[in-house]
Parts: sequence; structure tokens; C-alpha cells
Amino acid sequence: MSLVTLRNGRQLGDYLTPYVVAELNTSHFGNPEIAKKMIDEAKKAGCDCIKFQSWSTETLYAESFYKENAMAKRFVKKFSLDAAQLKDLASYAANVEIDFASTPYSMEEAEFLLTECDVPFIKIASMELDNLSYLQQLAKIGVPLVLSTGMGTSEEIKEAVDAIESTGNNQLIILHCTSVYPASPEIIRLQNIVGLREQFYRYPIGYSDHSEGIEIPAASVALGACLIEKHFTLDSSRIGMDNQMAMEPAEMQDMIKACHRVHASMGGVDRILIEEEQEQTLKMRRSMISKTKLKVGDVLA
Repeated sequence: MSLVTLRNGRQLGDYLTPYVVAELNTSHFGNPEIAKKMIDEAKKAGCDCIKFQSWSTETLYAESFYKENAMAKRFVKKFSLDAAQLKDLASYAANVEIDFASTPYSMEEAEFLLTECDVPFIKIASMELDNLSYLQQLAKIGVPLVLSTGMGTSEEIKEAVDAIESTGNNQLIILHCTSVYPASPEIIRLQNIVGLREQFYRYPIGYSDHSEGIEIPAASVALGACLIEKHFTLDSSRIGMDNQMAMEPAEMQDMIKACHRVHASMGGVDRILIEEEQEQTLKMRRSMISKTKLKVGDVLA
């Protein structure tokens, strides 16, 4: 079994207890107090990790993009969290005893997360899959990486993994992902988890989910997903980037319970009869019963 050891000592691997990451994206609306409430609720729901985004107006989009999309720059500035806020939230998460992580969009942001926020891993967004020089820079730091593969072809995913491997970093988790928000069941192709495991057998495979409901993440556990990432919000009725398809606390708790129940039911490939099931044979299997009284020595034809 391929294993990855996070910086906090937690080991993740295919078919082990899934590690559940609550993705906040912009559902905190740039408000650190809402973010802290979300950390509390994610902990109560049973999440293992709360994940933020470390982007700023300088690192997320090029200036040419903002010139064509004037609202975008104001949106990014309003909903981003600065370094001091992220560091405070990391400390808050540590006190609550839930892992804190974030997705960086520059090396400066990545180094800050490692040195000031003590993140257990670095998450790489799907949009960076073909940014091979950036992948190599991150890999050279020597920390565990979680690579999302949305929008990526098989060849692009292979090139990304090759780029990371070229640095000698083998602490990699690959996430199957469909980058549509929300993603309908017909386009998710969950068995890509199996395909990725066959192609990249050295690395655990997880799942970044953009579906609605709890069924598909739970099904990913049956396919051995080691990590499940799910968008999280306190109120999905609020208008915001991906907020309407994010999962509220009660449903997140239901999803995690379902994932753990599926994991508990998996067992192994060996056929094992527990004592309780063996006892059922006395009650439920067929036996021979005579309609008439028999004497000792009677022969049954």
C-alpha cells in the first residue's frame, strides 16, 4: 500500500480511513470571524482539516484579466484573507484541534503557509496542473503535496506527476476532480479513481468533490479514496463564488458519517465468517426431519 505521511504525522493511504477536508473557498466572504465559526462547525461535523485559499489580486490573475473584468479585482480583494488573518486562523484551528491548510498561488504564499501556519501539506489547485515549473518549485521544498486534476487529460496529469517526481519528492496524493460547479453525477466518472491508481500505483488517490449531496463522496470511499475534499459553507443560500453548491454543517456531518460507515463496511477480500454468522447456520440452514417415528436401525432409502 502506498502511504503519504503528512507533516503532522497523519498517514494517508488507499482504503484507509478517509481524511476529510472542508474547502472554504470564499464562503467566509472575507470575514475572519465567519471563518472562525466555520472552523468550529467543521470540527463539530467531524472534518479532519479546514482549507482556505491563499490568493491575492497579485497572485490569482494577470493584470490583463482585470482590465477585461473590472469586477473581478474588487471581488478578489474583498474575499481574500491577508497573511496576518491566515496566520491567526491557523492558530485558531490548532486550538480547536483541526488541521489547517490552504492553497497557495505563488511560492511566497507556499513558504508562508509552511513557516508561519505549519500546514500539514500543500494543496495544488487544478488550474496549476500544467504549470510544470511551479509544480517543481513546490516539490523541491520536500513537503507532502496534494494535486488536484480537474480539467486535466491523462497526458497532462502524467506530465505533472513526472515534473514532481523529477525533484525526488514522492510524498504525493493525487485527487480525481471534475471542475464543474456543481458537477452532475453523469459527468463525474468516479471510476477515474481506479484508473489513476492503476496508472500511478506509487501514490494514494483521493477525490475532490463538486457534486451535490452526500452519496458520491461516500461512494468514493468504496473505491478507496484516501482524502475527500468538499466545499463547505454556513449558509448555502447566500450569493457567492461556489457558495450555493457548498455543503452546510448538518449535511457535512451526514456525509462524514456515511463515509465512515462505508469504510467500516469494506473489510477485506478474504472470506471470513464471524462467530455470530456461524451460529446462524444452526437456525437457518436446511436439516432432515422425518414425518414418521423412526426406530434405531431403520434404513433410509
